[in-house]
Amino acid sequence: MTATRALAALAVTATSAAILMTPAAAQAATDTTTAAAQSAPVAWGPYYAPGKAAKTAGKLTATGEDHADLPTAAVVTISGTVEDSTRSASCGWAVFRVTYRSGNELPSRNHWVRDCSYRTPKRFSVKHHDVYQVELKVCSEAKAAKPSLNCLYAGTWKTLYLSK
Repeated sequence: MTATRALAALAVTATSAAILMTPAAAQAATDTTTAAAQSAPVAWGPYYAPGKAAKTAGKLTATGEDHADLPTAAVVTISGTVEDSTRSASCGWAVFRVTYRSGNELPSRNHWVRDCSYRTPKRFSVKHHDVYQVELKVCSEAKAAKPSLNCLYAGTWKTLYLSK
């Protein structure tokens, strides 16, 4: 009788310990899976300027997505190449519009990469924090310090990343 009670108590203790440990183990496995899924690079491109005068392609990695009030990624890394495909004095531009969280607002800023060497891709890598959305536009135009207003405002933007 005493042995039966001892075995029953041991079984109850083991079951309780298993129940208590299972959610923690499941949570740890879920966190690991989620972190791995969020940090996996996603390929984008190739995208071309009109007339295939410039080309860009690369990878985007978003880590630490937070969906509290405004869904954002803690860090977004954009890497790739931009290539000028014209022999003339024009340049290939990859223009990124990055929408980020600032308090309860979602302002945006532009980041651009320029390549003026014919068929010689230029590599780039940039990081942004608290990112809500990343959009891309590819242009081919004259060498300048920054892209023209025509490049920035004409045509459509391609969405590379949108925090959900």
